Amino acid sequence: MALTRRQHNETNGTSTGWGLTGMPRIPSLFQEVDQLFNQLASPGYAAGQWSQGFPIDLYETDEELVLNMAVAGISSDDLDVSVENRELTIRGVIPQPENEDRRYWVQTIPYGEFRRSLTLPTQVDLDNIEASVKDGMLTLRMPKAQHVRARKIAVNAR
Repeated sequence: MALTRRQHNETNGTSTGWGLTGMPRIPSLFQEVDQLFNQLASPGYAAGQWSQGFPIDLYETDEELVLNMAVAGISSDDLDVSVENRELTIRGVIPQPENEDRRYWVQTIPYGEFRRSLTLPTQVDLDNIEASVKDGMLTLRMPKAQHVRARKIAVNAR
C-alpha cells in the first residue's frame, strides 16, 4: 500500500483525494445524500417505485402478528390493505397538491400510487384482522390462525 494523490472525474462524478492504493474508496456523506435526493426526485419514484421507502415494523406475540407502517399525510380513505394466503399487500395514494403557480427548488415527495408487499411469517385469521390509522401510523393487528397458535398440552401421570 502507498499513499497517493487521487483526482476528481467530472464524467462519472467520482471524487478522490489522498488515499491508500489497494483500499476501497469510501464515498463522502455528501455524495451519498446527494445520490439519495436524486433518486427520490426521479420520475420512477413518483410513479410508485418509492413504496419500499415506507418504514415498517412487523412483530409477533403468542396470539397475533402486528404491523406498524409510517403513512404520514395519507388518509385511511387512500389506503387499501389485503391479505391472500400469507401475502400482505398495502396500496395507497399520496394525493398530488392542486396545480398552482409554483417553482420548486426541491421536490422529493413521491406523489401518486404506491404499493408495499411482504410475506407474513405465519398464517393469520383473515376474518379478524383489524386496521387503523392514528397520528400517521397504520397499525394492522392480525390474529394468528388457530392451527398455528401454541397450545398447552396437559401431561398425565400413569
